[in-house]
Amino acid sequence: MSILSVNAGSSSLKFALYPLEGDTLGDALLSGNIEGLEPAGVPRIAITVQGKKETAQVNVLAQQESFDAALQSLKQLLQTRFAHITLQAVVHRVVHGGQFFSAGVVVTPEVFAQLSTLNALAPLHQPHNLAGIRAFADAFPSLPQVACFDTAFHRTLSPLETTFAIDHALTQQGVRRYGFHGLSYQYVSQRLQQHSQRAAGRVIMAHLGNGASLCATTQHQSRATTMGFSALDGLMMGTRSGALDPGVLLYLMEQGWDHKRIQNMLYKQSGLLGVSGESADMRTLRASSSLQAKFAIDLFTYRVVREVGALSACIGGLDVLAFTGGIGEHDVVLRAQVAQALGYLGVSVDTARNQSATGEQVCRIDTSNSSVEVWVVPTDEGRVAAQEAWAITRKKA
Repeated sequence: MSILSVNAGSSSLKFALYPLEGDTLGDALLSGNIEGLEPAGVPRIAITVQGKKETAQVNVLAQQESFDAALQSLKQLLQTRFAHITLQAVVHRVVHGGQFFSAGVVVTPEVFAQLSTLNALAPLHQPHNLAGIRAFADAFPSLPQVACFDTAFHRTLSPLETTFAIDHALTQQGVRRYGFHGLSYQYVSQRLQQHSQRAAGRVIMAHLGNGASLCATTQHQSRATTMGFSALDGLMMGTRSGALDPGVLLYLMEQGWDHKRIQNMLYKQSGLLGVSGESADMRTLRASSSLQAKFAIDLFTYRVVREVGALSACIGGLDVLAFTGGIGEHDVVLRAQVAQALGYLGVSVDTARNQSATGEQVCRIDTSNSSVEVWVVPTDEGRVAAQEAWAITRKKA
């Protein structure tokens, strides 16, 4: 028996197959990513099977949607090379659970309808997450489809952290801070517990990628985070603005900008891309000779430092700092610069250790005299989701 974990996005489909070994999950038998699913994109699949990497193009038939072709390729892969595996469930990463869900749930028509009402709160993610659920339900009609939520980890946030200073009636309607990247934070927290004796203390985890946020925990529970009502708030991101004075939006509306134009600017034309005028990819900007690209990197780094300071104040100091996500796991320079700027908190990173941390395994990178432990922890959101799906479906069995 195995759990298939999937993350359906706007231009990609990530997946992993986890075997059930007694009451636990084994290492992934298969993991991969199908990219190029955006309009006019060229779908291609990259998989890892028992440590061996393979790539191939996805065959798209005439009049066929790219996502449908990708799903068909995945299904064919499972039926041919993993025919001996029986699937227990398909579990989906869903960005927003709103006030409805604080834990994973089997998706029924009623659940799906509730989740659909949250599309406007995460327009880059939620519609694609739900489209994935519908497509996999059609492809695997006998299997339960389970949704696990990025907002669920933050259910321990206090009202002081979740409440906006607005009309209380709006708060009661659900206009509040939720927090995101919860599956990633849950996984990183679990890994820190395995490696650090200080993991129950004052911890800040930095999920830095195309989407970016910070989360502060004590006793392994979320206490403060940078994202809020939507996945727009907080840190500067690949194409998203992060925290922005609401007055800017009022000004743009006065200049004639409509909802669609503002939404497109905030979600797709801001962040590293907007500031650099070049790319949303940190690797591309690192290689660029453009002064504006350098400034975009500096601004991204500054925002991380600024918010670590704010979150450390919320939890009374800092014992552990952990980097994860595509940038956090691989950008040696950013980690060094963030650590240097946080020296006043007692953070000190060893140059050789930092350079050797490539995102392949959990690495500790602080110096022997650092008063704060600094870790690089490769995230695995799919595994956390699969664990939860196994627990849910086992109860129903």
